[in-house]
Amino acid sequence: MEPRQELPVQHFDHCPWLFGNEATGEQRLAQKERQRSVGGDSEVGERCYVAGSAAVFPDRLRLGDDSYIAAHAYVTGELTTGTDCTLNPFSVVRGTVTLGNGVRIGAHTSLLGFNHSTAPDRPVFRQPHTSRGIVVGDDVWIGSHVVVVDGVTIGDHCVIGAGAVVTKDVPTWTVAAGNPARPLRDRRGTGAASPARAHGADVLARFAETARGQAADVIARCWDGERYADRPGAAPTVRAHCDAVEISDLLLAAAPGQLDRGEHARRLEALQDPGTGLVPEFGAPLGAPLGGPLGAPPSAPDDDGFPAEGPALYHVLSVGYALDLLGSSFPHPVRGAREMTAEQLVGRLERLPWRDGAWGAGAWIDSWATAAHWNLRRPDADAIRPGGLEALFGWLLTRADPRTGMWGSPSPADGWLQVVNGHYRLTRGSFAQFGVEVPHPRRVVDAVLEHARDLRHFGAGRENACNVLDVAHPLWLCTRQLGGDTSGDDGYRSAEIRAWAERQLTAALPRWQDGRGFGFGPGTSGPGPEPGLQGTEMWLAIIWLLADLLGRSDALGYRPRGVHRPEPVHDGPPRR
Repeated sequence: MEPRQELPVQHFDHCPWLFGNEATGEQRLAQKERQRSVGGDSEVGERCYVAGSAAVFPDRLRLGDDSYIAAHAYVTGELTTGTDCTLNPFSVVRGTVTLGNGVRIGAHTSLLGFNHSTAPDRPVFRQPHTSRGIVVGDDVWIGSHVVVVDGVTIGDHCVIGAGAVVTKDVPTWTVAAGNPARPLRDRRGTGAASPARAHGADVLARFAETARGQAADVIARCWDGERYADRPGAAPTVRAHCDAVEISDLLLAAAPGQLDRGEHARRLEALQDPGTGLVPEFGAPLGAPLGGPLGAPPSAPDDDGFPAEGPALYHVLSVGYALDLLGSSFPHPVRGAREMTAEQLVGRLERLPWRDGAWGAGAWIDSWATAAHWNLRRPDADAIRPGGLEALFGWLLTRADPRTGMWGSPSPADGWLQVVNGHYRLTRGSFAQFGVEVPHPRRVVDAVLEHARDLRHFGAGRENACNVLDVAHPLWLCTRQLGGDTSGDDGYRSAEIRAWAERQLTAALPRWQDGRGFGFGPGTSGPGPEPGLQGTEMWLAIIWLLADLLGRSDALGYRPRGVHRPEPVHDGPPRR
């Protein structure tokens, strides 16, 4: 038997899928060096191949596992791919381009995620570049000699025929071709292509029916006979009791069956500290660090009466809204919201960790504003100091970055994660809860969609409830404010929003585990992947938001009324 003939590097450059099985040890070492030599901010996944003859000069490259850049490809700008993606020979990818998982780019195809301005006052070559970016979903085949222009989103499972020029968004499951590209048919064999409804009313209705039928069991498994834990075997928590109330109200329009409605309310009311109006964790002091162990030493009390961190901050939301759903309320005012002066509040806002902890900053504002909301519902004349809410909204409106609509800036380590997640928490408790329009909504949509392309947080199997919620809600809020309808083509970047919402529903609905509900998400953040009350409560709200972005939420037969309610509870900041 003759020994296998060694294939030359040029062969792998043109047929990179052969490299994994055919390359010699020396060729593998040379490929590792080739990958290390790629310039810019570059990260290359496992079992990837970058052809030596390819011109790869990115500003930022994230090449997912099992992905290839073949011979004579030309790559510049910012390219992010999922797993199992291929740029075939002579393909061109420039500007800002994001590919999902399992994307095949044919030979001589160009994805041009940038453009020239065309103002008449100067020659084209002196015009500044603009970039809205190109987004390609999962399981997409783009044939040879295709051109995709800036601003286009191609949905999951699409096929783009050879020679097409794609100038408009392509819905999920579409087979498209031509110049300009037009839908030819639905890849699933359902006739002519139309705006995708991969998760139509029937699918959502069946999911909701399943969830309602199993809701009582999902809650009961987390009851230890005396208190609720997030999941069996975990320690009981205040939030778990509140999540049980939210789930039962949402799906069953009733209190959890372990106690009658009055007893649920009495137990939650009794948790409030009369002096501060806050609710500590079971067995923990009010100042225990957020996520810290039970019995952790308290942090130094703040002069203005409101804590800087700790479970008590979120309990302002969770316990307050659970009591509201039960037809009750906090028996005592929250002292930090009642007594804090406008000057003290502005001082706290200035000291929040906007540079490196925008999520924590947003969470603090969410808690304080929600405490103000509960106080304002009380009959007390001094429930909140005059000028407090005006100071809050005035500070926020004048500090929002007009380029992004955000508070804080992205970082190399986390991208937009802290900023976008902080934006959700901040706006949930302030602008959304009080019915005030968020500043710069178009720029918010731009920033949030850019964050949603970051595969560090939204790659396959990486999405958790917090990160998905913190994208879905700002998109929902800004879409309503802008007056567009994401179920059509008239809203700002509506096709991209729809495509993202479809992808998230595709991933979210199958995660329901019979009799157990939803897990929070993979990894160690939050409660983790084990199904529990927090994951179930959050994903049920997320699914409603995603369905509403697609114009299909009525099929679910439920609408969040607690922490994740879509409607404001005030028509603007109350005047007293």
